[in-house]
Amino acid sequence: MRFTGQTNGGGEPGKLVSEGLLELREAMLELRDRGIVLRDLDRGLVDFPALRNGREVYLCWEEGEPEIGFWHEPDAGFGGRRPLDDG
Repeated sequence: MRFTGQTNGGGEPGKLVSEGLLELREAMLELRDRGIVLRDLDRGLVDFPALRNGREVYLCWEEGEPEIGFWHEPDAGFGGRRPLDDG
């Protein structure tokens, strides 16, 4: 093993992690700028602000669902999800 003089965690592995974190940060900022709220990264649960019958609500989508089919009041969260076709 050859000593390269780097002792601060740098080098290629550190660079890859750093670049990945910067990409993730940029993606999170883009979501925030669009008003999209990441509720649960592991589940792939996101909310999108919208107007429904003149009221502010969140459209709700979870990874695996074929389309956005639910909504909820801003303070209700996932447990308060209701189908979009529910007037």
